[in-house]
Amino acid sequence: MRNQIRELSQFIKFGLVGISNTLISYIVYVVLIMFSVQYLLASFLGFLLSVINAYYWNARYVFRAEEGEVQAWWRVFLKTFASYAGTGLVMNNILLMVWVNVLGIHEMLGPVINLFITIPLNFLLNKYWAFKKR
Repeated sequence: MRNQIRELSQFIKFGLVGISNTLISYIVYVVLIMFSVQYLLASFLGFLLSVINAYYWNARYVFRAEEGEVQAWWRVFLKTFASYAGTGLVMNNILLMVWVNVLGIHEMLGPVINLFITIPLNFLLNKYWAFKKR
């Protein structure tokens, strides 16, 4: 039971960090779209800023190392980047192209729809790969 509570707490914390990532990414995206930046470039730049935010808060708040545990920060950062790149960049942009170009969904709504797919995948990748305890 205690482990389940810890897991739920961790998922909630990850969700809170995810909200800040989403806000950063989406605000950057919208602002760049308003300045006529192409939507895929706007998505990529928002992604980069949100990954830096994700790494910082996940390392300090969600998946922080236990006392005495040492993790190479650069290795964790690269794995975090790869996790988010897989879902937040590659998958997000493929889905964004489908929503915008194939289904005709407005380019401002596409990233919101993607959250329902990418957030759960990101949690699993971060928990069981990027921040995995040895």
